[in-house]
Amino acid sequence: MIFANPTKTLFTPLLCLCLSLSALAQAEQSGITRSHGYHPFGDLKYPADFQHFDYVNPDAPKGGSITLFGNGTFDSLNPYILKGISPADTPGIQMYGVTEIADSLMMGTQSHNPLGDEAGAAYGLIADWIEYPEDRSWCIFHLRDQARFHDGEAIRADDVVFSFEILNSKGHPEYSLRLSDVKSVEALDSQTVKFSFTEGRRDLPLVVGAIPILPKHYWQTHDFERTTLEAPVSSGPYRISHIQGGKQVTFERVKSYWAKDLPVNRGRYNFDEVIFEFYRDADVGFESFKSGGYDLHYTYSSKRWATQFDFAALKDGRVIKAEIPHKIPRPVQAFFLNSRRPPFDDPKVRHAVSLLFDFEWSNRNLFADAYSRTISWFPNSPYSATVPARDDEKALLEKFTSQLPSDYFSANITPPVNDGSGQIRNRMREALELLKESGWTLNGQTMVNSEGKPLRFTVINDHNPGIYRILAPWFKNLERIGIKTDFREFTPATFKEYIDKFDYDAVIHVITMRDYPGAELENYFSSQAAKKPGSLNLAGIDDPIVDFLVKQALSAKNESEYTLALQALDRRLRYQHYGVLNYHIRHHRVAWWNKFARPAEPIPFGLGLDTWWMKK
Repeated sequence: MIFANPTKTLFTPLLCLCLSLSALAQAEQSGITRSHGYHPFGDLKYPADFQHFDYVNPDAPKGGSITLFGNGTFDSLNPYILKGISPADTPGIQMYGVTEIADSLMMGTQSHNPLGDEAGAAYGLIADWIEYPEDRSWCIFHLRDQARFHDGEAIRADDVVFSFEILNSKGHPEYSLRLSDVKSVEALDSQTVKFSFTEGRRDLPLVVGAIPILPKHYWQTHDFERTTLEAPVSSGPYRISHIQGGKQVTFERVKSYWAKDLPVNRGRYNFDEVIFEFYRDADVGFESFKSGGYDLHYTYSSKRWATQFDFAALKDGRVIKAEIPHKIPRPVQAFFLNSRRPPFDDPKVRHAVSLLFDFEWSNRNLFADAYSRTISWFPNSPYSATVPARDDEKALLEKFTSQLPSDYFSANITPPVNDGSGQIRNRMREALELLKESGWTLNGQTMVNSEGKPLRFTVINDHNPGIYRILAPWFKNLERIGIKTDFREFTPATFKEYIDKFDYDAVIHVITMRDYPGAELENYFSSQAAKKPGSLNLAGIDDPIVDFLVKQALSAKNESEYTLALQALDRRLRYQHYGVLNYHIRHHRVAWWNKFARPAEPIPFGLGLDTWWMKK
């Protein structure tokens, strides 16, 4: 038994040496909780003595390999720094859940690898318990005695402290953003570490529980800030065993993995090898899939899904095609408008261009009516703003009342619904009026400002052959009111440079949303992130009201306060038109070669490739 009942655990011989019955009573009276897992609100689904997650097959056989699609290329195996492109930047690797080959203190906290059937929760991985007070001003983790890196060295509290310090000071900017509210980290003994926070926030135990724990003894003799194609020592269920210069990376299952029999891992990570084949062109990749070049294809293209799955292997049953339902909050795909510079530093210009994205025409003519319009920054969740606002939201923003327009709480912030015919004259009139209010006028066929400078912007994207057909109808509508547009595609490496430096007018991008968004809210929306190269504040949002609402969400004392803050944040983002929200679907579109088995029931909060196994 890996986890015992919490009460019984306290009476084991080891803990009895440290904690008497009277001490336990004092802890309970002082509001301190010790648990095998953590949820920011409410109770955990799984008890302390659970044996495996309900959505896995605990008897799934180990063995075989699966080959998956990798997008673009890579030039480094160091995923923890801004420099270079690592395989971790590939959506397929994130989907499979081997992006982090370093274990963390808790499992389930990573946005790319959440629990399959429980939103917001995390359970001990390197740590066997977490302790925290009611005000969440600190938390303590106790590390398992058997936790080991791949080279056999024990994972200890000094490694946790080292990981925090080096990621915070030298790692990718996302780490310093995420960890900005950690005041101190202290090794209490070799297996106990304490995090103290600048303020009590319910998400912070999850934030620190998700830090990849790195081997201090390895990185003290290697340059952490250097890109490298040497696979670093790590601790997770897989390690990199082979690479082929930017084209292929192979993860091999670690047979001696220290945590393979923990309840959080039982029935997972069943393939002996996970191989990623990288393709610079998605169309070339798909053609390779059809002939067996890789094993599973996850498609984002409705056109391909509707028209290109007619090849022989599908018809004769060697390939399976399925739409698998889920309950995952949808990622936000949008045309992010960079408010750091003209012309999108003006909210009326942002509003005007957003009116001319005719989703209904595109859905009918390009997507075979496969999608739903994304109307909220938190799609498929309870955090979408209400129209009009409720009284409690008005009270929340009372101190900002003088800064808010008179229609702020009543304005219709839902994107307009068109009839699908492509005739959107009413939207064009609205857009022209907004531009007129901002000092723009039509000079012949060109929209110009008072200095005669035309209204022009460029959208950038990495190389994706199908993306321009999505932009083209929007560009055509913009051109009809005199707005000039350009489109530039880049290689993944060059695109990353532009994104990291925020050197664009607009960008097509996707940001993920969890059931309980936490520290990523600061990365996506905070003023601090707007100024930090490499952050995901793609729209350059630098707004004290947004900062306030992000802080309110992260410091919420209960779920109703949390929901209210996110609904208010959604209204602010939509009212300010920081991006042109696109569309989403509520199921996975997947095809795979028929040599794999998977659990019978769909996993609510993931595709769950880490639970699949080879057929015998």
